[in-house]
Parts: sequence; structure tokens; C-alpha cells
Amino acid sequence: MVPPDPLPSFTWNAADYHKSSPAQQLWAQELIAKLRLSGHERVLDIGCGDGKVTAAIAACVPEGSVTGIDNSPEMCRFAREHFLPSTHQNLTFVRMDASHLEFSGKFDVVFSNAALHWIFDHKPLLAGIARCLCPGGRLLVQMGGKGNAAQTFEALEVLLENPRWCQYFDGFSFTFGFFGPEEYRQWLAGAGLEPVRVELIPKDMVYPDREAFAGWIRTTWLPWMARLPEDEQPAFIRALIDEYLALYPAGADGVIHVGMVRLEAEAIKRV
Repeated sequence: MVPPDPLPSFTWNAADYHKSSPAQQLWAQELIAKLRLSGHERVLDIGCGDGKVTAAIAACVPEGSVTGIDNSPEMCRFAREHFLPSTHQNLTFVRMDASHLEFSGKFDVVFSNAALHWIFDHKPLLAGIARCLCPGGRLLVQMGGKGNAAQTFEALEVLLENPRWCQYFDGFSFTFGFFGPEEYRQWLAGAGLEPVRVELIPKDMVYPDREAFAGWIRTTWLPWMARLPEDEQPAFIRALIDEYLALYPAGADGVIHVGMVRLEAEAIKRV
């Protein structure tokens, strides 16, 4: 697989993401339960976003600590403003690039939900995670996997046949890293992380209406939004939803279902 050009920095609307990410929060809650935390662990949350998931982890480790990192200054600022040290004493937010982690042997657990597919090259990422973990420390991550959002990309492909939209995407490279279990097991082992479980998990992302579906596209499809003039973005989102619903109609109740595939990996740092 040929890597794309380096992923540019995008300006995230943290407040919009905060209210438009119920699916990500639900998946995070399911993933946190799989950690089986005892309450004293030191946890690193990679791609902490608006901080709500990181705060939920912190509530599970009252005698431990949680550090949330994100490369977005907007997300880090939002998280710090909404989860204050006065009410979340064991919670810290740091702006940091996950491909260049600056910790060494500091954490018992590394966690990430719905973030790592923003990184195309996972070898340096996993090497950094291995450095972060103490011997015997655990990794549990979930991200977009091979085949993720295939139906949405099908609709996008149809939409980009329209000259109105294709003009903005000349030379566009697919920027996400959607991987399968086989290659990911190899990368984990190569970083000194013993794979315990690596699997693709299908998910049904449910939106009650077009507005909610548009919120997901607006807040997470930033590589595509960045190509468009700002005044064209709402029309593009409406057109993409039209194409999607022509292929995959909403239910009688108006609910929209979006097929997703998540790569979930659990590993232990070798002692």
C-alpha cells in the first residue's frame, strides 16, 4: 500500500464534534468495559478528542491517573475547559502527535477509540506505544478497519462523478489507515507487543435523521471538507446524503443506518 502525502493538520470544531459523536461515545463505553480496570491504573488515551471518553476512563481509576493526548489544539482546549482539574484531579490533557509519543514506561494501559485510523503508518505509532507501557502493560484500541464505511464511500464515488464536485478533488489521496488483522498482528509483534486479540468487528452506526448524519460527515470527514470552499460544504454534505439514501434508504421511521467496520486490537508488552 502506497502511503498518501503527509496528513495535513485540520481545524476541528470541538463543540460541534462533542454533540455529533454519539456513535463514537457508545463504542468507547463498550471498549472501556473491556479494560476491566481495577481502579489504580495509569492510562494513556490516544486521540482524546473533546475529552468526554477520557473523563469516563478517569472515573474508573480513582486511585490512578489518565492522560489524554490529541494533536488538535482545538480539541485539547475544549477538553481542558470542560473537564477541570478542580473536578477531575486525576485527569490531564496534553497536545501531542501520536506518531511521536514522548513518554517512557509511564503507563499500565494504552487506550484509543475511533482515532488511530487518522494515522497511516502504524509502525512508529506502535513502537512509541511500546515505549510508553511498563513491562506487562496492556494495549486496547479500536479504529476504523478494512472495509470501514464502505457504503458511504460508494455514495461518495457516485457523487464525485458530478463535475460540480470532482473539480475539487483532483490529485486527492485517501488519507485514512484502514487495516486488517493479519498485518496488524505483525506490526504489534514487531513493536514488542504480544497480540492477544486482533479482529474486525462490524458495527451499525445509527442516525435518527439527516441532520444527525450530516453532523457526522461535517465533523469527521475533514480531508474532504478541507478541499471545498466553505460556502460549498453544506451543499456537498446534502448531496452526499442524497446519494447515500438513494443507495441505502432510511427506514420507515426515518432512521439512517451506516455500516462500519472496526479494527480492535488487544496486546501486552513483553516483560
